[in-house]
Amino acid sequence: MNKIFCALFISFVIFSGCEKRNVAGKVYLLNFKPEIDAQWQEVAAQFTAETGIQVKVLTAASGTYEQTLRSEIAKANSPTLFNINGPIGYQIWKAYTADLKNTALYEWLSDKSMAISSGDGVYGLPYAVETYGIIYNDAIFRKYFALQDRSVTDISSAAEINNFVKLKAVVEDMTAHKADLGINGVFASTSFRPGEDWRWQTHLANLPIYYEYRDKQVGDLEKIDLTYGANYGNIFDLYINNSVTDKKLLGSKSVDDSMAEFALGQAAMVQNGTWGWGQIAGVTGNVVQAADVKYLPIYTGVFGEEKQGLCTGTENFISVNIKSPAQDQEASLKLLEWLFNTSAGKKAAVEKLGFVTPFSTFSADERPDNPLEKEAYRYMSNPNLTAVSWNFTSFPSQAFKDTLGTALYDYTLGNKAWGDVETTFKNTWETEKEFLK
Repeated sequence: MNKIFCALFISFVIFSGCEKRNVAGKVYLLNFKPEIDAQWQEVAAQFTAETGIQVKVLTAASGTYEQTLRSEIAKANSPTLFNINGPIGYQIWKAYTADLKNTALYEWLSDKSMAISSGDGVYGLPYAVETYGIIYNDAIFRKYFALQDRSVTDISSAAEINNFVKLKAVVEDMTAHKADLGINGVFASTSFRPGEDWRWQTHLANLPIYYEYRDKQVGDLEKIDLTYGANYGNIFDLYINNSVTDKKLLGSKSVDDSMAEFALGQAAMVQNGTWGWGQIAGVTGNVVQAADVKYLPIYTGVFGEEKQGLCTGTENFISVNIKSPAQDQEASLKLLEWLFNTSAGKKAAVEKLGFVTPFSTFSADERPDNPLEKEAYRYMSNPNLTAVSWNFTSFPSQAFKDTLGTALYDYTLGNKAWGDVETTFKNTWETEKEFLK
């Protein structure tokens, strides 16, 4: 009798385990980032061990994602999960993107405006967001606000700076007191070494585009008015006129140079993103304490910018292949749900993959231990602030960015007027958008 009972019990356990593991579907993820291939392989194996769902991860070589996707999507066993590069990427791959509007993932998204939508459907979800703004060293700011002879007397901390007028006043007065503060300049170098100008021709250029899109209630334009071109010039001038480096020498400076200047205490501020903490902390001789690393939004003088948050978004969105078998689509969603809403998955997302996620399922103690990411969450959780979305996913081409970068550098050297930069911005945008048709 005992033998019969044991046999039945073992059969029940095996049957229940199979039911629980639900191995009908499988996942094929085409990974975008080569630098986390090994981590994705490890996470996939962990998910399979827990659920029984088989996961294949293929990582495209750097700079070849679109090419690899075109090749793989045409195969019988095509990727069930893949990345699209914002609205332009959606237009290319929309025939393959399933509607995710009714999924738990979309429900968990903290800011649903970040999703790639078309009509009533949702076809791409941000899964690892990044944030950029003006990073500042609060220790230097505290030293400035303790000065007896400073001219800005109506502001007592960096936290009170909430528009361009206040930012400009403080920056210019800090420049006047840079010897007292022990800095070489307020802002770290505006990098213009070849290939190093992306912070200005992409990230900073996002601000005027964001506000023009906001006013016109659009997500893309074939022709821009550059209504906020002067505001773009406001902040760019503030950077180059209050810099560690003479503007005539900025052509030799890299992003690494500027991050080192900040890390070594030579500058009080630098424009960059959450990814920059690793650069700061990794500099030999770094003097900046993690507790002093803070963010300010990039203020440019736009009316109402007191309610502006940080620039928050992603260039890549996860999509489910609608042409995959239904059980594979379901399995793919289970992988994402496990990754973003289970203890083991969330731990893997943060500690192994290094994701900063936009999902409400993560508690404060489950977030990465990065002072800039903590600052980003602080801003995102403030209901009185509106994040600046990453609209440079709609920029027409790399050629546009490179041309704009050249114009900005020519302006820095005094070879162009700001009006010439605006003209280049508008004309090249229109030309490159026409080329895309």
